[in-house]
Amino acid sequence: MPLLATTPVEKMTGPYPRRWWALIVLCLSLLIVVMANTSLIVAAPDMTTDLGLSSSDLQWVIDGYTVPYAALMLVLGAIGDKYSRRGALIAGLVVFAGGSVMGSLVHETDLVIAARAIMGVGAAVVMPATLSLLVAMFPKGERARAITAWTATSGLAIAVGPLVAGWLLGDHSWGSTFLVNVPIAVLAVIGALVLVPPSRATGMGRIDYVGGLLSIVSVGSLVYATIEGPHFGWGAGPVTAAAVAAVGLAAFVAWELRHPQPMLDVRRFLQRPFSGSMLAVLFFFFGTYGAIYYSTQFLQFVLGYGALETGVRLLPLAGAVFVGAAVTGRLTPKLGVKALVGAGMVIGTVGVFLLVLVEKGSTYGDFLAPMLLLGLAIGLSVSPATDTIMGSFPESELGVGGGANDTALELGGSLGIAVLGSLLGTAYRDELADLAGGRLPAAALDTAQDSVGAGLAVAEQVARTPSGGPQQAQALADAVHEAFAHGVSTTSLVGGIIMAAGTLIVLAVLPGRRALDRRRPAEGTAPAKDLETSDAAS
Repeated sequence: MPLLATTPVEKMTGPYPRRWWALIVLCLSLLIVVMANTSLIVAAPDMTTDLGLSSSDLQWVIDGYTVPYAALMLVLGAIGDKYSRRGALIAGLVVFAGGSVMGSLVHETDLVIAARAIMGVGAAVVMPATLSLLVAMFPKGERARAITAWTATSGLAIAVGPLVAGWLLGDHSWGSTFLVNVPIAVLAVIGALVLVPPSRATGMGRIDYVGGLLSIVSVGSLVYATIEGPHFGWGAGPVTAAAVAAVGLAAFVAWELRHPQPMLDVRRFLQRPFSGSMLAVLFFFFGTYGAIYYSTQFLQFVLGYGALETGVRLLPLAGAVFVGAAVTGRLTPKLGVKALVGAGMVIGTVGVFLLVLVEKGSTYGDFLAPMLLLGLAIGLSVSPATDTIMGSFPESELGVGGGANDTALELGGSLGIAVLGSLLGTAYRDELADLAGGRLPAAALDTAQDSVGAGLAVAEQVARTPSGGPQQAQALADAVHEAFAHGVSTTSLVGGIIMAAGTLIVLAVLPGRRALDRRRPAEGTAPAKDLETSDAAS
């Protein structure tokens, strides 16, 4: 067998012999893409102190990655289908590594945001490429197991990102959390050349670049409005972006319905297995990403855990993901997609609702059960939903399928962090005003209301002032902790209600196995791909 993988998948007469080794490369590529966001959660306090970040600055350091990542996946997935899926994976890893190097070297806020945006572009190439290559390499009988491993890697990255970042921050600056991506990306590029075979769509026509541009404008504007509006007010910018997103989406649908070779055939949303699975991914990551985002802040700012300690305490979530993935791999063929996706969403909803019990005196033990439930839910539901989404696309559109799945994932996560984060901030500000408003000057109270970190910084300043002192500082810190705990509880109630509503919607849309069985006889003359979609959903 040659050192480099040179035979295209399309020319192989049987399954690719080294496909399981190649899957390791795909999972490694996925790992650093997801870690790029989760590691920043624990690096944010050091970055805020070193760069003097405002709340707005920090938000855009985080979301400078998210906007291009979400907006470009559909188009870049189609380009990978057309020209080279493996080439897209390697190119994306190179761009991602370049952005990581830049982020580790610069010390200006605008340049850090630019580096994060470059990493987001690279991630937008890598994510759909990993899924399209996976589906191209694995025969249908093994595909669900491979996607389960891919899903488990996403859950692992949620915990490994903070753990690795925390370990690095013990002896190094925050720039090391960027630089750690580079050797992993280099290893993945070498692995892609050696183990991942070339692959591209056969018989694919011209790319629908107009539809692609409309999708970029629509998704990018929607993500921007979602980030900017809830956090910083619905001024001219977010309102304009929301309007552009609405008009762009309408134009995208109209164009795709008329185009002979659309970027994304929107008629596919009429297929209940596909649309139900897309909604499941969207709602699920809305709740889980939002809950993990503010739970991590509680561990750091209220319970006082350091970066490494926080990462260690997220490990049970990763373990629960693997348990859920093992269970879904065995039960999905027996019970069907609807049962496993529904069960996962119910468990995830319960996990979010449990955070309503958080209060000032809560300990890590109060977060352990919610994290275990959220991890188990990820393992149970995401893999069958992703398998169904990818099974809805023909071979020529696997990159588009991966882009659609990943766009739903990233859009859901962005909405969760933005909307639930905004609710958290509002509840925290209102409660802190009630608890400490009469004891602080207006300017100091305004600063303390910006975030829990800012509130604790104000308490430290109070301790050093002649008119304050340790007792007043401790009283303010207690008020900040209580206000943030109140915010977590209130936000979790809203998040749980949204997750519960999403669960009911998904269960109403996804067809059961009997409904699919009744449809199959009538589909005898249907296109082969429709039959595959039904099979994947069952």
